[in-house]
Amino acid sequence: MSERPVDLTIKPVVSGAPRIVPVILSGGSGSRLWPISRGSYPKQFWPLLTDKTLLQETALRGEGAGLSAPIVVCNAEHRFIIAEQLREVGIHDARIVLEPVARNSAPAIAAAAFLVAETDPDAVLWVMAADAAITDAGALGQALQSAVSAANDGLFVTFGMKPTRPETGYGYIERGEEIANLAHVYRVAKFVEKPSAADAETLVADGRHLWNSGMFVAQAKTLLAETQAHEPQVYENVRRAVAERQTDLDFERLGAAGFGAAPDISVDYAIAERTQRAAVVPGDFGWSDIGSWDALWELSPKDDDGNATYGDVFLDRARNCYVRSDGIVATVAGVEDLIVVVTQDAVMVSHRDRAQDVKHMVSRLRAAGRKEALSHNRNYRPWGFYEGLIQGDRFQVKRIVVEPNQKLSLQKHFHRAEHWVVVEGTAIVTRDEEQHMVRENESIYLPLGCVHRLENPGKIPLTLIEVQSGPYLGEDDIVRIEDVYSRVQQG
Repeated sequence: MSERPVDLTIKPVVSGAPRIVPVILSGGSGSRLWPISRGSYPKQFWPLLTDKTLLQETALRGEGAGLSAPIVVCNAEHRFIIAEQLREVGIHDARIVLEPVARNSAPAIAAAAFLVAETDPDAVLWVMAADAAITDAGALGQALQSAVSAANDGLFVTFGMKPTRPETGYGYIERGEEIANLAHVYRVAKFVEKPSAADAETLVADGRHLWNSGMFVAQAKTLLAETQAHEPQVYENVRRAVAERQTDLDFERLGAAGFGAAPDISVDYAIAERTQRAAVVPGDFGWSDIGSWDALWELSPKDDDGNATYGDVFLDRARNCYVRSDGIVATVAGVEDLIVVVTQDAVMVSHRDRAQDVKHMVSRLRAAGRKEALSHNRNYRPWGFYEGLIQGDRFQVKRIVVEPNQKLSLQKHFHRAEHWVVVEGTAIVTRDEEQHMVRENESIYLPLGCVHRLENPGKIPLTLIEVQSGPYLGEDDIVRIEDVYSRVQQG
């Protein structure tokens, strides 16, 4: 991958109280970056600009800046992916908070505010999405200093990005007058919905309008007071969900009844557009929500012909294209302004001007019942991953990789038998009342209905080929008897 020269961390922001708590929202699916980004493994978990994922880049911004450990609010399905990616970059003390159902950003932020307020209601929350890019950490640090000062005065602060082009995919903020005694902090005159192309031209030209970054800074007590004032149902139901939360391994699982009853509403509609405390800090630190393949092309290093490439790609007389392959070789010749993305199970081709329309194709795939709309061929689990190799009428072949010292659940199937062939590493296989050591180039048969478990006792990943046979081969044909990861469904 081409390296993007950027320091991911910001310099120390403030000293002394109150503390600053980064809150990372990781609930989106990023359908406009399909086929890389899908519900099972969305864009924040991919290394799109550097050798680190977007989630890792976001979490690292507070490292070394005197900030508290981050809170990550996420889909329960992604909890092990998030924990592992944070560990990979040395973040071991994050609080990972699990949403039982998706309820947009206002309930998620309220949950984080309640958790922080339990011990420090004066703490400042720095709320940001897990899937945005920032290229100038120094400028971000300066803007954050201004935002924190404003938040300590009881304001609800957002960052407004200086527009670089008429963009129809972003909302806008109209900047009002500068607030006395707060440098670089302005009143919000108005929030503007995503405009038409003509209106976007006008907004950019007048110099008063900024892109709405979706990042917010406010004290925990301010967030809770504004939520209670403008969305009392969010406040009461999330308060209940936090009070009824349970510890699940290293995760905090919000109460399902309370959180599920909270209105599905964004923080923009719930607070930002209603509050009398709204303020904006203008910024110019290379922010992008990477909301389309065209935006990723703009941020990526390019060759002399304006092409950005990733993976096994060959070009011939192509200009201003973005070509990415995470699977087979991709060749592109004699074209201009195209987006070409190749994965193991899908290919997407679009004109760069229509990059925002990829989500419409995802909707069509969903309507057609295609699994490619939501999940990848490779499926990650807390113990490793598996991926499909061959699919037949009554059989399928998978590759399974189990990380060192990890193990699958103790389980059985009603509709399929399995044959495991170890190709790398050593496996301990439980089959009913027996345990077997299975080494490289050895195999074991698991008849239909037997109780079994796979474990990697070694120091290197265990790789095996699994052949399933039977009348039904769905992942929901699992009766889980025991599981170290506290799961109740799937794999």
